[in-house]
Amino acid sequence: MQHRGVLLLALLALLALPSTVAQKENKGKKVSAGSECAEWTWGPCIPSSKDCGAGFREGTCGAQTQRIRCRVPCNWKKEFGADCKYKFDNWGACDGGSGTKARQGTLKKARYNAQCQETIRVTKSCAPKTKAKAKAKKGKGKD
Repeated sequence: MQHRGVLLLALLALLALPSTVAQKENKGKKVSAGSECAEWTWGPCIPSSKDCGAGFREGTCGAQTQRIRCRVPCNWKKEFGADCKYKFDNWGACDGGSGTKARQGTLKKARYNAQCQETIRVTKSCAPKTKAKAKAKKGKGKD
């Protein structure tokens, strides 16, 4: 009886294997099953509300149009877009005149055919961030 159970589990595992392989092969493809288009052009991710969070991205291929879900991170750098990924150098020394420091980034990856600059320069203030003072804890026995 136990041999039948083991054989049944092995058979189910073998049947499930081709479907998981097919899912992995189709994971990176952006076209639908009935589509014959090969070159999709995707627009930027547009958040549903405010300037970050869940939203939609529209793609076109000939006369076909598709909308897919996407997400804009809330800490994205608006100067160069959420679809442009950069590798940044370390922050440079503080410029005493302007009170800022800078670093350079080189393009690592452009997602969804985004138009990205090859190199960018970003700056930030040299002043250290000040954290709000922690509230005093209320202890027992204090009046």
